Amino acid sequence: MNDIGKWLESQNKKVLAKIILEQALNDERLLRQLSLKVTKNRSSGVDVAAYQKAIEGAVYINDFISYREVCDYASGIDDVIDSIEELLEEGSANEAVELVDYALNAVEDAINRVDDSSGTVGGILERLQDIHLKACEKAEIDPEELATQLFEWELRTDFDTFYGAMWTYADILGEEGVTKYRELAENEWAKTPVLLPGSDIKGKYGRRFRITNIMESLAKETGNVEAIIAVKKSDLSSAWNYLQIAETYKEAGKDDLALKWAEEGVETFPDKTDSRLRAFLIAEYLCRKQHDEAMSLAWHEFAESPTLNQYCKLESYASQIYQWPLWRAKALDFIRNKTSQSKSQNERRRYSWSCDIGHTVLVQIFLWENDVETAWREASKGGCSDSLWMELANKRKKTHPEDVIPIYQKALDAAIDKKNNEAYSQAVELLKVIEVLMTRLERRTEFMNYLNSIRVTHKPKRNLMKLLQSAWP
Repeated sequence: MNDIGKWLESQNKKVLAKIILEQALNDERLLRQLSLKVTKNRSSGVDVAAYQKAIEGAVYINDFISYREVCDYASGIDDVIDSIEELLEEGSANEAVELVDYALNAVEDAINRVDDSSGTVGGILERLQDIHLKACEKAEIDPEELATQLFEWELRTDFDTFYGAMWTYADILGEEGVTKYRELAENEWAKTPVLLPGSDIKGKYGRRFRITNIMESLAKETGNVEAIIAVKKSDLSSAWNYLQIAETYKEAGKDDLALKWAEEGVETFPDKTDSRLRAFLIAEYLCRKQHDEAMSLAWHEFAESPTLNQYCKLESYASQIYQWPLWRAKALDFIRNKTSQSKSQNERRRYSWSCDIGHTVLVQIFLWENDVETAWREASKGGCSDSLWMELANKRKKTHPEDVIPIYQKALDAAIDKKNNEAYSQAVELLKVIEVLMTRLERRTEFMNYLNSIRVTHKPKRNLMKLLQSAWP
């Protein structure tokens, strides 16, 4: 590199220009950068059309930009944005505003054809918005026109472009622009239909969602809780919306209204309602010492979905009023009644775990309560998921090695059946556990026979054989 640098320094301008031009013919990014520098230096002023063409060239996608390609793709766009920033620094603020708006449209249109898992192209949208704000601070721009532009952007974008624009641009908009923004928002809001329980919510998101956010922000600025509630009341299509109203009243210190709306939400959506709404109402009941109402609602929530998570919630509520033993017994009976009848304990002691997960929830509950032996009995009686059998085996292997050996053997067979190197490694680790347990039970000869049977059965699996040979030469 030093030699190349010295050689370049010794050449005249014509030679260097030729080298750069030849490179530009094969480098689209370099060609675009040079074209913009030429455009910027023309005495006729900024050629906006040329910049727009450069933006189109950088953003254009023929097919799809993969995750591996996205950095190079974004770098090409950043080159053009660098040129726009240079324009701004050199005093062409009005042109910069126009070009940023053009670039935002182009990038938003293209981003759906990009794997932007890394957020790289999303970062370009943020950068463009930062430049737009700086350009607007310096540009000669009509406040009402800017308010209209920002509002329309905020209302149509799918990428939060110019989200909260009125507050970000408040100083630039001034009273005239802010008034225009409010007027546009209120006109759009007047066209937005009210959604009642049972309403078709097909159009609930997108444009409606965005205008709702705008109106809520405007209402919050007034500090008037009823203005905020008025916006929220425009959508009562779900239990979550009732919760939002209840929480707003609660934050405002209007507890009775909060309770009223929470009760109304649960009554309107009695089954499979939003669990957060029920939790809010249960908390309100407990706070007011309305224990029967609280536990009735908590039980309804549990009975709809008798899982470990709901069992834990029920415990937390019942414990607050010192009634957990009563509700615990009721909950366990309910789960058992919901569980299908299993085979007898003797039939399923060793092998039931592979084919039936009927007692999974009960096993989870007793493990959560640190009652490993009861969890084991439930698993033996009615079966449970494979992962729970492994958890039980790991907890009982020190005290009951003979019981858990079949579990590890079954898990070993399942791992080998996956037929990949990672699974083979898991199988070898399980086999080491089985070796320790059998040795403790003075069944070393049985283990060696078991190991040999695995070698014979799975002899064609060469990678597995290598791992076995390494562990047991």
